[in-house]
Amino acid sequence: MESFAEYSHAIASLVVFTLIILALAPFSALAKQGKGLAPGARPEQDYSDKAYRLNRAYLNGTETLPAYISVTVAAMLLGVSPFWVNLLASVALIARIVMLVIHMRGIGQPHSGVRSVSYVVGWACMVVMGFMALVAAF
Repeated sequence: MESFAEYSHAIASLVVFTLIILALAPFSALAKQGKGLAPGARPEQDYSDKAYRLNRAYLNGTETLPAYISVTVAAMLLGVSPFWVNLLASVALIARIVMLVIHMRGIGQPHSGVRSVSYVVGWACMVVMGFMALVAAF
């Protein structure tokens, strides 16, 4: 396991992101329950509704987590530069946390602004890691 010690920031970012999503799950469920919604139901699409924003934050996280894990783990397994993997994974995590705060606070517009910029930053980090992993594979 010493070979992965150089990727400690990337590994920690995977754990932190996963823990954030796991923590969001019951809060999203409680917010939906408070609105009288059945398990698995989605609140009405109203960005001013806290339950809707919390559910979207949770769903955004669950939608992104598999790609984030895949490209980060692939980059580590293929020996991509630990500096770049740690940097990109950490920036992607920070971008996701910023997005979460924006969702929770209802900052900005539903389809543009700081939330979109944060999304694109995290997405770009994952794309770059994915390409770096592909280059390392061949």
